[in-house]
Amino acid sequence: AYEIRPRDWSSDVCSSDRAGAGAVAGMSGAFGGRARAQQFPSGPVTLIVPFPPGASTDVTFRLVAGKLSQMWGVPVVVDNKGGANGIIAAEAAARAKPDGHTLFTTSSMTHAGNPVLYDKLPYDPIKDFESVTRMSMVPLVMLVHKGLKLKTLAELTALLKAQPGKHNFGSGAISARVAGELYRMLTGVDAVHVAYRNNQLAAPDLNAGTISFMVPDLSSAKMILNSGWADALAVTQAEENPMLAGVPGANTAGLPGFIFTTWSAVYAPRGTPKDVIAKLNKDFVAAGTSPEINEKLLGMGGPMNPTTPDELRDFTLSEIEAWRKVVKAANIRIE
Repeated sequence: AYEIRPRDWSSDVCSSDRAGAGAVAGMSGAFGGRARAQQFPSGPVTLIVPFPPGASTDVTFRLVAGKLSQMWGVPVVVDNKGGANGIIAAEAAARAKPDGHTLFTTSSMTHAGNPVLYDKLPYDPIKDFESVTRMSMVPLVMLVHKGLKLKTLAELTALLKAQPGKHNFGSGAISARVAGELYRMLTGVDAVHVAYRNNQLAAPDLNAGTISFMVPDLSSAKMILNSGWADALAVTQAEENPMLAGVPGANTAGLPGFIFTTWSAVYAPRGTPKDVIAKLNKDFVAAGTSPEINEKLLGMGGPMNPTTPDELRDFTLSEIEAWRKVVKAANIRIE
């Protein structure tokens, strides 16, 4: 188990790092930068994904990889390096040659969750990577055991307050755990957490009533709902999500602070030339917003939600802080 010892990731990015990056960019020269970007990619591009095949992040970037391969005229290969909450993959990506041909296509787990869940990491989510662009943002869904016959989030809160400590909630992903803890923090209810290897394994227990509620990502929630194993009370975004018509967002559900998303993004190893980063940003956004890809991403609950490299860096820092508040308050440990 690991105790949480928060770090100030923002202060870790020191002025000398920025100065060094600026000096390298300046030395390249305008002409050299244009020539390098025009030549990229000069061979196959590898997208390291920190999850096994079939995971939502894997599916997202396989879709994008196909489009990029068409655009670039070179193979774009997805390399799945699952395990250790994405740490193995993140370390491999951070140590890759910084030329743009190896990229880290990841989720909030490696770049927002791990920094506050682990005391020490073999990579730094800010200092070891160049931000390229955010891809999608996917909300989570409050699911409850059908036998409880609850219709609203307020009814669930009232039940848990009336029966403190008598109900369990499950999670098979750290995002689902943090979302569940966020709900507990906002409402002050007392419920016992039960851990599972993945959200799908938690679903039968939700159906049986062994756990009373769980907050999986939208893709997992849709599969559970399609099985008829649960009722949905709210989506962890401000308003209703079009993929779950009739399920209220946090504002309508009466719990405005119940906002939490999982997200995917693209990072490159630190030192990747800025002109290559700019081309990667442009091309990933073009691929992700193409009608055929964006429609598929929308079907998964999170259409393309692009950023500039600077916006992604700032977003990553803000997400680390958002996770830290909940993780610290709930004293969540990696088990």
